[in-house]
Amino acid sequence: IAAFVGRLGPAQRDKLRGLRLLPIACVWDSRYQEERMTFASPDPMHGDVARTLRDFGIRRYDLFFAPSQEVVPRLLEVLPPRNEFLERLETDGLAGARDIGNTVVDERHVIDEDELDAEINRSDLINLFEAAMLEGVRRGASDVHISPNRQGQTSFKMRVDGDLVTWHTEDKAHPEAVLAVVKDRAMGVDRFERDRAQDGNMQRQVDGALIRFRVSVLPVANVDPDIRSESVVIRILDDRKVHADLTKLGLPEIAMKRFDRAIRQPFGMVLITGPTGSGKSTTLAAALQRVITPKVNVISIEDPIEYMIPGVQQIKLSDRLDMSRAMRAVLRHDPDIVMVGEIRDFETADLAIKLANTGHLTFSTLHTNDAPSAVSRLFKLGVEPFLLAYAINLVMAQRLVRVLCPECREVDEAPNESILGEIGLSLDDVPGHVFRKGTKKRCPTCRGTGYTGRRAIAEALYLSPAIRQMIFEAGDSIDEGTIKKQAISEGMDTLQDAAAAYVKQGLISTDEVVRVVATL
Repeated sequence: IAAFVGRLGPAQRDKLRGLRLLPIACVWDSRYQEERMTFASPDPMHGDVARTLRDFGIRRYDLFFAPSQEVVPRLLEVLPPRNEFLERLETDGLAGARDIGNTVVDERHVIDEDELDAEINRSDLINLFEAAMLEGVRRGASDVHISPNRQGQTSFKMRVDGDLVTWHTEDKAHPEAVLAVVKDRAMGVDRFERDRAQDGNMQRQVDGALIRFRVSVLPVANVDPDIRSESVVIRILDDRKVHADLTKLGLPEIAMKRFDRAIRQPFGMVLITGPTGSGKSTTLAAALQRVITPKVNVISIEDPIEYMIPGVQQIKLSDRLDMSRAMRAVLRHDPDIVMVGEIRDFETADLAIKLANTGHLTFSTLHTNDAPSAVSRLFKLGVEPFLLAYAINLVMAQRLVRVLCPECREVDEAPNESILGEIGLSLDDVPGHVFRKGTKKRCPTCRGTGYTGRRAIAEALYLSPAIRQMIFEAGDSIDEGTIKKQAISEGMDTLQDAAAAYVKQGLISTDEVVRVVATL
C-alpha cells in the first residue's frame, strides 16, 4: 500500500479522499500476472469510483463496503491531507522577506507601524501561521506556543503527548510582525495593546471538522528593554477528542470500576484531581456522556469551556457572572447533574458540597497531588468534616503517561535497579526481566519520539463507610496518611502501583514513571 500511495500525485490523493476510497491491500494476481488492489468505501456504488480507478491504471481490483466512521480515520492516516499553507511557503518561501530586526535593535526604538503593517500583510507570514494551526490539529497537539527568542527569531512549538516539540523557527521576519499576524487573526485581541495580558479565540474548518482555538497573549521581558515582546499560547479545542465511551480512556481496571460505580449514584460528589494537563477535563466529559439521558437536566459551569458536550447546558463565566452567582442560579434551574469546572475557594467548595448533599450528582476538579489530600484540601478551605464525609462518593487522582511506540521500542538490557526500587519494582517483578524503553531511531510511526499517545494512570479513593467515619471523626485535622492506608487495605491502587503495572506490561518505561509520579 505504501508503494501504491507513493506513486500517487496530489490530485489523485485528493480524488481518493473525496470519494472516501480506502486502499487496504495490494497482492500479486498470479493468474493475470499483475497487481490486484482491494478498496473499501462507504459508497462503493458511486459512479466515479470505477472511472477513477481506471484513470489510475488499476485494472484488477475488489471493492467492499465499510462504514464511513471506519473508513475516514484510516483514510486520513494512509493519505494525510495536504497542508496547502506549507505548500505555498515551500513554493514562495520567506527568502524575499526584509529583515528589519537589525534596524530595531540598532536604532533602539519600537518598530515603525507602517513597516509593521507591510510585514503583516505579507501572505507568507499568514501562510506560516495557518500552516502551524493546521499542523497542530493534525499532529494531535494540545497547544501551539509562539514566542520570540534572544536571537530576534520567533519559535513555533507544539505540545504533543505532553512534551513541547519545536516545529519551526522563523528568522526572516521580525517577531513583532509574526505576533501581530496572530493577534489580527484572533477575535477579542487588540494588536496595538502590547502591555497587558489578553485572551481571544478563533475557529477553523480542518478536515471537515470545526476546530476551536483559545488564544492567550502575555507580555514577556526582552533582553532589549526598548522592545516589547509577547508570548502567545494557542490551546487547540478539538471536540473530536471528547470520548463518549469512558472505557476508551485507558483507565486502570480497578479505578475504572470504582469510577463507574461512583458516577452511577443518584447523588453525591465525584472529584478528579491532578495537575494541569493531566486529562481531568477529558475524563469529566466522558463521565458526563455516560450519565446523560433525555430524562435528566445536566448543567456545567466552566471557565473556560474546553469541549462542547451534547446534552449539557454549558455556562461560561465572565466578569458579569462569577462562580458564586452562577452556582446560585443553577440551584434555581432544576438540575439533576451539575459539573463545576474547578473548586478554587471556600464559597465554590461550599456550594458544590451543598449540591451533592441535596440530591444532585456533582462533578468537579481540584489541584492536589493524590486522592486522599483532596479531602484534606477541602477541609482546609473551610468545609465541615461531616459535610465532606457524606457528600463525596469518590476522589480520583489522575496522570497521563506516554506509551512506548510499539514499532520501535526496544529491550532495556541494563535497567537501573535503584530507579526500579524507587517505583516499587525489582527485576523479579517482570517476566523474563524484560523492561522496555524508548528509542532515538527514526521511526515514521512516532516521528522519532519513541512514543505514540498517552494513557491515564489513576488512584480511585472510594469513600467506604469506614473512611466516611474517619473523616466524620476528624476533629481539627484530617490525617491523609491514615485515610490512604485504609483505602489501600480496601483494594485501592496508588498512582505508583498503576504506573508499575504498565511497566510490567511493557507499555511505558521506568523513566516515564519517575517523570510523572512522585516516588517517595
